[in-house]
Amino acid sequence: MGFAWKQRSFWASFGILAILLGLLFGLYFYGREQETAPAQEDVASTYETAVVTQILTDSTESDEGAENAWRGEQKLLVEITGGKYGGQTFLTDNAVGILTDYAPVTVGQKVVVHISTYTDGSTMTTVYTPDRQNVIYLILGLFVLVTVLVGGKTGAKSVLGLVLTVFALICVYLPLLRKGWPPVSTAFLLCSVVGIICFLILGGCSKKILCACLGTVGGMALAMIFGLIAQRLLLVDGYQAEYADALYNERLTGTPFRIRGLVVAGVIISSLGAVMDVAMSVSSALKELKSVDATLNSKALWKSGMNIGRDMVGTMTNTLILAILGSSLMLILYIYSMNLGWNQFISSSFVAIELVSSVASAIGVILAVPITTLTAALIFGRGSERVLEKKIEKNKK
Repeated sequence: MGFAWKQRSFWASFGILAILLGLLFGLYFYGREQETAPAQEDVASTYETAVVTQILTDSTESDEGAENAWRGEQKLLVEITGGKYGGQTFLTDNAVGILTDYAPVTVGQKVVVHISTYTDGSTMTTVYTPDRQNVIYLILGLFVLVTVLVGGKTGAKSVLGLVLTVFALICVYLPLLRKGWPPVSTAFLLCSVVGIICFLILGGCSKKILCACLGTVGGMALAMIFGLIAQRLLLVDGYQAEYADALYNERLTGTPFRIRGLVVAGVIISSLGAVMDVAMSVSSALKELKSVDATLNSKALWKSGMNIGRDMVGTMTNTLILAILGSSLMLILYIYSMNLGWNQFISSSFVAIELVSSVASAIGVILAVPITTLTAALIFGRGSERVLEKKIEKNKK
């Protein structure tokens, strides 16, 4: 009986995963399709990795007024390590500024260079940024190693889920936005698919996973609804957000970005991880309670689930809001330094947008608790009366 159930659960999980992954990769290939051929330009640009072989001139110096940040210019000889210009040496300019580079480059350092090739065959090369690929891969590798060592098999599954999440948001969601898809509904669809995929990878097809999936989708839906309502009441949309002007310029050049829904789309994306955490924790806790005492009915499970969820809400919402505000710390500090009056500050579009983002995400997390608890109580509470009757009859005998 147990083996047959595991077999059915495995094939059900496999089938659902195949369908959802097929949808995800179908959207990926659709997003990669070019709608129109790129226009021919007078200047062709490419970015290549290079090694600094010689520093010809160096006028850089540290600025005490900017906490010893560097400024100035360098003229370099760099050797391209790959691509179209692999093996060639270029004379390269490196403008070092306090807001662009951490320090001047040195001989032997790897950099990313921007090569502009003109129609007459001439080229101009500048240093774009230090090459950080290897360090980034090292940091990510350490993260994966620690996760797998501590989490074991479950940790490895969580890493796989994280990879799929990043793939869905970067390689699927962004290209769809570039094609003019609505930000809010597209974000909700992709986050729902990603959440279900991650849960299936972690726990397979089971009642616990079903409750967690329903709680996650329900929590994100309520966060989305509240975000849309709050955005309308506060008279803000994506056009008041940071980088909206740059996206608007892209829109004017023919890229059909929909800017108005991006704030609420960010709410959905930022709430996904926390909502999944809460939903899975509540669902797992109620499953364990039911396995310990099979006589627990829906009412008892509901009460226990809400008690567990309240403790989680107390810390999770604080964590979520602080994470969002922490990411805007420099902007908050800048606004504070302007000595704005309270009415001027509280009525600013910045406060309104941050309020929509943080509070709507927190509401999604909070309301995921009763949704998951209700779902789990109804599912796990079924059959408790029969178990209790059998237990009573057994005691009488």
